[in-house]
Amino acid sequence: MNKKLEQRFLEEVDLLQGGNAYLRSVKNVSDIIAQESFSKEELITLLQAEGQERALLFDAAHARKIEFVGKQVYFRGLVEFSNICSKDCLYCGIRKSNEKVIRYEASDEEILGACRFAWENRFGSVVLQSGELSSPAFTERVDRLLKAIKQLSNEELGITLSCGEQSRETYQRWFESGAHRYLLRIESSTPDLYNQIHPQNVHHSFEKRLECLQLLKDCGYQVGTGVMIGLPFQTMEHLAADLLFLKKLDVDMVGMGPYIEHEDTPLYVFRDQLKTKQERFDLALKMIAALRLLMPDINIAAATALQAIDPAGREKALKIGANVIMPNLTPCDFRKEYQLYEDKPCLDEDAELCRNCLEARVEMAGGEIGYGEWGDSRRFVNRRQGSSH
Repeated sequence: MNKKLEQRFLEEVDLLQGGNAYLRSVKNVSDIIAQESFSKEELITLLQAEGQERALLFDAAHARKIEFVGKQVYFRGLVEFSNICSKDCLYCGIRKSNEKVIRYEASDEEILGACRFAWENRFGSVVLQSGELSSPAFTERVDRLLKAIKQLSNEELGITLSCGEQSRETYQRWFESGAHRYLLRIESSTPDLYNQIHPQNVHHSFEKRLECLQLLKDCGYQVGTGVMIGLPFQTMEHLAADLLFLKKLDVDMVGMGPYIEHEDTPLYVFRDQLKTKQERFDLALKMIAALRLLMPDINIAAATALQAIDPAGREKALKIGANVIMPNLTPCDFRKEYQLYEDKPCLDEDAELCRNCLEARVEMAGGEIGYGEWGDSRRFVNRRQGSSH
């Protein structure tokens, strides 16, 4: 072979090998879902899956859910006991500066009545949720409620709190009085995006949010957080980073759903930049499925916001990875005033109707309700057992 032909042959071999290397580096969905860990680029591929590849992702997530957490779906009776909030988050309908909101505080009797309903109907656990307040009076009230809930249920009801940023002392006090799970959503794990959707002041600090999540872990809680999907300015890279953040933080539970705009918030001016609601819904399902593959033994909630877009939204989430659902036990008189976003469903269903509706939804999704069970995160249980040896 003369020199020119030899050189050309070698160049073509190099090109061919380079091309093969490139093809090997660009994995398709069927390759990725067989793995147990994922890069940011691989997660982006999953989030962009359409058609048959989307179906493969959902099937894999369902299989992983059954393998690690089973068919059980756990009820968390949701009691939104106050919409008074000290925060001014730019996306939230109950933000402090929204003067159109009628503020309320449910009475102790109303809160305990809702918790008694949950106990008598074997929900297993309740979630006490409020706007973010931090004061001695608020700390004392939540503490008193925790003790009363434990007393009325013979210590049987599990309790999750979602009451925002607090001091280590407050978290510890509430933990010792009976709360064992805490949900504190980060909304975005990317500091720049977090700052775009929150006011720029000391009351809305990304660093403070992270610090509180760590404090909760230190106190012994099962820790939950979550993000909004489809925010203005948000990219696929942001969402993939969110998934990796959840993995790195080693959370026990996640509540995340589509961003739904509210006309009485500053972010509403960017509504023309948003994906359609259906696109946000589809992306939220893919986030849930990808998270189930990434963290197969955690609890994942089927967010109510899904049902605000698709009447069967929560069933669809249960089918592809979620295993927690939250019947709304907030007294009906207050529900319309606890709208973090528009078109919130189930505003006029009493607790009995809500329970019957969700029982049917779980059954349609092929699940089994874990009546009377706390439904602790398998990840939390396994971590605790591991540390005891």
